[in-house]
Amino acid sequence: MTRIGSFAAFALLLSVAHAADKPADTVYRNGYVYTVDARDSVQQALAVRGGRIVYVGDNDGAKALTGKKTEVIDLQARMLMPGLIDGHMHPQSGGSRLLNCSLNYESLTVPQFQSRIQACLDRDKKSGADRWLVVVNWFQQGMLPDGVETTAAMLDALKTDRPIIVRSSFGHSSLLNSKGVKVAKVERDTPDPAGGKITRDDKGNVTGLLEDAAQDMAMNLLPPLTVAENLAASKAALAAMRQQGITSFLDAYTDPETMTAFTDLQKQGKLTARAHFAVLIDLDKGATPQSAVAELLKQQKQFDQGPTRVAPSMQVRHAKLFMDGVISAPAFTGAMLEPYLVNKGTPEKPDWQPGANTGPASYFSQDALRTTLKELAHAHIDPHIHVDGDRAVRESLDAIEALRATPEGKRVRPALAHDEIVDPADYPRFAQLDVTPVLSFQWAKPAPDTLGALKDYMGPQRYATVEPQVLLLNAGARIAYGSDWPVDPLDEWFALKVGVTRTAAPDAGKEYAGRLTAQPGMPRAEVLRAITLNAAYTLRQETQTGSLEVGKLADMIVLDRNFFTIPAEDIANIKVLQTVVGGKIVYQSKGMR
Repeated sequence: MTRIGSFAAFALLLSVAHAADKPADTVYRNGYVYTVDARDSVQQALAVRGGRIVYVGDNDGAKALTGKKTEVIDLQARMLMPGLIDGHMHPQSGGSRLLNCSLNYESLTVPQFQSRIQACLDRDKKSGADRWLVVVNWFQQGMLPDGVETTAAMLDALKTDRPIIVRSSFGHSSLLNSKGVKVAKVERDTPDPAGGKITRDDKGNVTGLLEDAAQDMAMNLLPPLTVAENLAASKAALAAMRQQGITSFLDAYTDPETMTAFTDLQKQGKLTARAHFAVLIDLDKGATPQSAVAELLKQQKQFDQGPTRVAPSMQVRHAKLFMDGVISAPAFTGAMLEPYLVNKGTPEKPDWQPGANTGPASYFSQDALRTTLKELAHAHIDPHIHVDGDRAVRESLDAIEALRATPEGKRVRPALAHDEIVDPADYPRFAQLDVTPVLSFQWAKPAPDTLGALKDYMGPQRYATVEPQVLLLNAGARIAYGSDWPVDPLDEWFALKVGVTRTAAPDAGKEYAGRLTAQPGMPRAEVLRAITLNAAYTLRQETQTGSLEVGKLADMIVLDRNFFTIPAEDIANIKVLQTVVGGKIVYQSKGMR
């Protein structure tokens, strides 16, 4: 903390102390108050005044702050804890997908896939032959049976003249029908764009599948969301967040239209979570590090609303950078230190050997990355970097190590998102360089994307280290959580359950029973700290939120069961009864009344 920050925190505590004899606005009593303080202490009661916590302790102490107008809430032994802070999500995309033709992340056969999309086409009677049908939440890695080929031919069988784009839930692949390929002008001799891949068959023909930056060839042709659609998406996203207990979030890849919608809601008093935004830094289209950061600062000036305060507001203090794509099949766009394996035998007698593919060149060269990070540090912007493969992790850590050697580089709080596979030599570097891995715990379970689409291509030694959550934790890393919604459904409690157990849902099927690899899950306290105080740190909000302590903002949630005493598998069934932001109830279920 800076000297100014220390003084402000001291002044805040002093003002709270002076007001300690005044009645509280709200008192919670008879609860299991899990604080996430330095000792992970559990208390009985908590009091709020003016949107801030003025007391945490036993019932008797809270009684002294209870006046005639104080609202007293009897928790009846229920758990009260800090609100959830989602350190990496895409709320506008998530909200808009709640309103679109959706495949709902389900594992589908080709006939099921076709039937679901045909139903969307049949329901849409108004759109003409030139209007794209956009299909979302396609669980590409879960297509049945394993290894089934996904090409434009699957979509060409549908009864329509419209161009179709089916977007993978992972966000790194899109499938077009033949009309979509034609409209997007993706031809046999079209070169792969920087940071992307046009998938082709063994004869060199375009298959309809576009990876990473190649998706822009079609995505740029889609009509932008209208102002009304953007506002509806923001409202839907916030409603979903309130119900989950999310009180702060980072939009990990934003745009001015998204921030305009959230600004409108904030002005209307309808922003129900503290909103942080990361602006994309992309050098593929002729931008320089200097011009890209200048554009970010322009957006910051327009949308950032200043220091954190009691009422939820907006901050633009982060930059999003992509170093690679995803490590699983069929994309193989994760940047790897060693090649993906290929089957040089037969399906019946496989012989998995190293191939020639180590994934794409990193989307930032080392020189470009170092220059960009230096420009961001000068501008007091924290980098949030997408890294999926171990080479992307290594190169990002190398650049951050160089940055840390500079005066401006000592201030930044870099985060590396995803980290699905990390070379063991790099585990301790996260702590050494004070880099926060922002992990999506729900990925660490047996599933199509972690078994059929990954296991054989990694080989036993590397596969044993995938989703290295506890491995990074044991190496001293500060683990934070980010859902990456809408890559997965927004289900924070299922994700936290997976963080503890590394198991799938009970109804996932026999092939996905058991734990992912031999790695243990994370301790329950560390899982909660990742989605509260540690995520708050990545947003430079840890002195204000992330724990229930005197002087902090009253961002908190009441649960229907105790996270620590129920069986681990039952964590997925937790329901939030009340969500409070700045002392104001923004969500309450019938179970709380």
